[in-house]
Amino acid sequence: MVKEVEIKLLRESDHVELMVDEDNKLSTKLWVESKKLWIVAGPAIFTRISMFGIFAITQAFIGHIGNTEMAAFSLVFHVLARFSIGLLMGMASGLETLCGQAFGAKHYHMLGIYLQRSWIVELGFSLLIIPLFIFSSPILKLLGQTDEISEMANIISLWYIPVVYSYLFSYTLQMYLQAQSKNMIITWLGALSLIIHAFLCWISVQYFGLGVPGLMISMIISSWIPIIGQLIYVFDGGCPLTWTGFSIHAFHDLWPVVKLSVSSGVMLCLEIWYNSLLILLTGNMKDAEVAINALSICLNVNGWELMLSFGFLAAASVRVSNELGRGNAKAAKFSIMVVVSTSLAFGILIWALVLGFRHSFSYIFSASTEVADAVSELSILLGFTLLLNSVQPVLSAGVAVGAGWQGIVAYVNIVCYYLIGIPIGVLLGYVAQLGVKGIWMGMIGGTMVQTLVLIYFTYKTDWEKQVSMAQAHVNRWAIPSQHESGSGTNNA
Repeated sequence: MVKEVEIKLLRESDHVELMVDEDNKLSTKLWVESKKLWIVAGPAIFTRISMFGIFAITQAFIGHIGNTEMAAFSLVFHVLARFSIGLLMGMASGLETLCGQAFGAKHYHMLGIYLQRSWIVELGFSLLIIPLFIFSSPILKLLGQTDEISEMANIISLWYIPVVYSYLFSYTLQMYLQAQSKNMIITWLGALSLIIHAFLCWISVQYFGLGVPGLMISMIISSWIPIIGQLIYVFDGGCPLTWTGFSIHAFHDLWPVVKLSVSSGVMLCLEIWYNSLLILLTGNMKDAEVAINALSICLNVNGWELMLSFGFLAAASVRVSNELGRGNAKAAKFSIMVVVSTSLAFGILIWALVLGFRHSFSYIFSASTEVADAVSELSILLGFTLLLNSVQPVLSAGVAVGAGWQGIVAYVNIVCYYLIGIPIGVLLGYVAQLGVKGIWMGMIGGTMVQTLVLIYFTYKTDWEKQVSMAQAHVNRWAIPSQHESGSGTNNA
């Protein structure tokens, strides 16, 4: 009897130890995955904050020059610039898929070739964007904007063309370096450009009185500083495994890169243009200047939070693509859970801060009490947007890019944004006469539907099948390396 009791107690003890080991194993996995996440997300967040900070600083200085100048700059950035950002950054996300999966499969030399192919493809597509900036005034007037704001926007948009070309190299180099977790060089250069930009803006406006042209010159200089630094880093031996010099192979198999880049560009464009339409629809209302400025400030705050989300989506993309390239489906799923949970926690924190300071944060960008009152009224909707944006971009542009689902997500965006969100927003804004609030409420509804669809899609995905597809892509496009001692031709 005593022996049976001892055996029973031993079995219970083993069971308790097993549970403790499982708990420790889970906590260890969380710790290890979180470290991998922050290696990518930390520098990526700071880099994107630095990039967005250049716009935010410029907007703050322009806002104190005049309401017309601020409204014009907001239109240029949120409509024309975001159009180009959506296309070029979206196309670069195709490079992120290729580089991430190739790096996970140890086809290191292919990253440099993919980078060169992406430059060729994006340079061609960028030529299609420039006429939008040259002829921005008639385009904006055709879209219902006032003559005064449109003419000022045309002046700003011409200055913006060199900044557009900086995006081409900035996003492709970021995707290439992120796939290797070489983010710190981007971070330091981004911080340097932000400091220089703030100083140049202050000097050009306060001491030389150059106004808008002075601010735009500062923006051009600050946008190209990180690119020059990153090119020096890559060409001068910073990536010895993945950059082996310019190659004729960059001109081969361009069509698959074009297809992936275009599907990636369409996916992200549909998402970024969604908010741009919010600005355009607002410009057709009464008191458009105040409404655009208030909405622009809200979208500015939303943009800061999106920089956090973009950092987390970069981590999701790199982690998912690396693990799929290595053939580890379980690790890919676990990384998704960790990054979504972390991003949501930050979203809740920012949501609370915005609601707490909703009556005062607008004065950073404008001294107008009318604008401040309008921002305060929109702050509740801004809070809901911030919560959604802490999850939605990580799934739509992070997990989707890592797994190569760009084409599928593009269709989801069309349905949720343009067949659900915008029609409801127009009905609430114009028919129900709720104004900006109604338009924004409808668009939040579209984003919510899209988020739920992506959560369901991610949950139902066969990740083992995704592993097979990723390895098939890597092996099909691999070119034997002449510079690596066999490492570039190993299969995962």
